[in-house]
Amino acid sequence: MKGKKWTALALTLPLAASLSTGVDAETVHKGKAPTADKNGVFYEVYVNSFYDANKDGHGDLKGLTQKLDYLNDGNSHTKNDLQVNGIWMMPVNPSPSYHKYDVTDYYNIDPQYGNLQDFRKLMKEADKRDVKVIMDLVVNHTSSEHPWFQAALKDKNSKYRDYYIWADKNTDLNEKGSWGQQVWHKAPNGEYFYGTFWEGMPDLNYDNPEVRKEMINVGKFWLKQGVDGFRLDAALHIFKGQTPEGAKKNILWWNEFRDAMKKENPNVYLTGEVWDQPEVVAPYYQSLDSLFNFDLAGKIVSSVKAGNDQGIATAAAATDELFKSYNPNKIDGIFLTNHDQNRVMSELSGDVNKAKSAASILLTLPGNPYIYYGEEIGMTGEKPDELIREPFRWYEGNGIGQTSWETPVYNKGGNGVSVEAQTKQKDSLLNHYREMIRVRQQHEELVKGTLQSISVDSKEVVAYSRTYKGKSISVYHNISNQPVKVSVAAKGNLIFASEKGAKKVKNQLVIPANRTVLIK
Repeated sequence: MKGKKWTALALTLPLAASLSTGVDAETVHKGKAPTADKNGVFYEVYVNSFYDANKDGHGDLKGLTQKLDYLNDGNSHTKNDLQVNGIWMMPVNPSPSYHKYDVTDYYNIDPQYGNLQDFRKLMKEADKRDVKVIMDLVVNHTSSEHPWFQAALKDKNSKYRDYYIWADKNTDLNEKGSWGQQVWHKAPNGEYFYGTFWEGMPDLNYDNPEVRKEMINVGKFWLKQGVDGFRLDAALHIFKGQTPEGAKKNILWWNEFRDAMKKENPNVYLTGEVWDQPEVVAPYYQSLDSLFNFDLAGKIVSSVKAGNDQGIATAAAATDELFKSYNPNKIDGIFLTNHDQNRVMSELSGDVNKAKSAASILLTLPGNPYIYYGEEIGMTGEKPDELIREPFRWYEGNGIGQTSWETPVYNKGGNGVSVEAQTKQKDSLLNHYREMIRVRQQHEELVKGTLQSISVDSKEVVAYSRTYKGKSISVYHNISNQPVKVSVAAKGNLIFASEKGAKKVKNQLVIPANRTVLIK
C-alpha cells in the first residue's frame, strides 16, 4: 500500500465505497442490452505489466484502455488486433502486494492502477468493442492488513472477529493443508488464525452469514461498475474442498453467489479456479459457467513438447462428457499456462513452431480459450512468480507505455519477442495467433461444436472433428518436426492450412511439420 490512510474500519456497502471515492454506483451498462452469448476467446492480463499511461513504470487501467485496440479494435475487417472477445483482469483492488491477491478494500481500485472513474471508462470502451471484461474476485481470504482483520485482532468483541477463523483449545495447530502447507498462523496478539495460502492471507469464515452477505454485496457492486463477470480465485478453498463435506458446502456457497449475481445481471459470466483432477472439478459446474481445465492444459503442453499425441482429444472428450453430466451448458475453460505456472514458451524451450502448434490446438478445441498475456509473442519465464509476470514487450527496446516495475530476467527485448517486431514479420507467432483466432470465429463448428476424436495412423498427429448443427470440420495438427502423411476420408476439401505446403489428394493428407489443417 502506498500510504493509504483508513478513516473507518471498513466500508461495508457499495454506497459507502462510492462516497469514499467520489464516484457513484450507477450502472455502467445502462441502456445497453446485455448479451447471453458467453462463448469467446479471453485474454488474461496482469495490469501492472501491460501498459503504463502515467509514466510511473507500472501498468494501469488507463494504459489498458489505451491498448484495447491491440486486443480488439471493434472492426472485424481489420487484421492488426488479436480480436479476442473478452479480457480477464488479474486483481485490481487495493493491496499491499505486487500481485494484489490479498485485498484491503473490496470496493475500490488500487491507486497504482488508477481509480473507479478509470475502471468505468475501461468498461465503456470495452462495451464499444463488444469485449466482455471479467475481473479476478478474491473472496477466499483478505490481506492481513485489511481493516476487518485489524479490527478483529484488536477487539474480540468486534463484529469482524467472526469474519475470520480462530484456533481454540481443541485445534491441532500442526494441521497441514492439501499440499502439505502450514495453515494455522500466529497473529501479533498471540492467537492463531487459519490461512490456506500464507500468514498474510487470513481465510474468511463463510459459516458466518454476514461474510456471505458482504461478498455478495461486493459482486453486485462491481457488476454495477460495468464488469461482465468474475474469475473466482481459489474456488476450491472457501471450505475444505478436498473433503466431501467441504466440497458440498463450497457448492452451496457458489450457488448462493451465482443466484445473487444473476439477479443483478442475468447474463453474468462466472468462471472458477478449482485446481484439481477433473473428478474434483466437475461438481462445481452445478454453480458456475466455466472452470479451468488444468488436466487438459497439461496434456496439450506435454504432447506438443514431446512431439507426439498423449491423448489430447480423448481427454477433451472425456472431460466434456463428465462436465456436461453436471451442467449441459458448461463452457470449458481451456488454456496453455497461466500466471501461476512456467510460461508455455519456456516449457517448449523457445521453439516458435511448437508454440504455434500449441496455439492452434488451443484455438480449435471446445470451450473458451484463455491466452495469458505475452503468450502470443512468445514471452518466456519460469518461477518464482515475479518472473512469469514480467513486463509485456511492446518494443524491441524502450518506448512509450513500456512498463518497468521490475527489471526483466527473461524478456529483455532485442530478440524479436515484441509486438513491434512480430507485427512486421508475416510468419510471426503473434500473426499466427491473430489468424487462428479469426479462423475460430469464422466457423461456428470451432466455437460451439461437439468434439469427436479421429483415429489416425500417426502418433505425431492430433486429430478430431468439431460438429455443430449437422456440419463438421475435421482438424489435423502435425506436432512433430517432420512432414507427416495420414489417411483421411476421401470426401471433404482442405479449407485452411496454417502455413503453405499442406496437400490433400483423395484420401491422402500431407501435413508439413508443426502445421494445422482443416478439412470440411
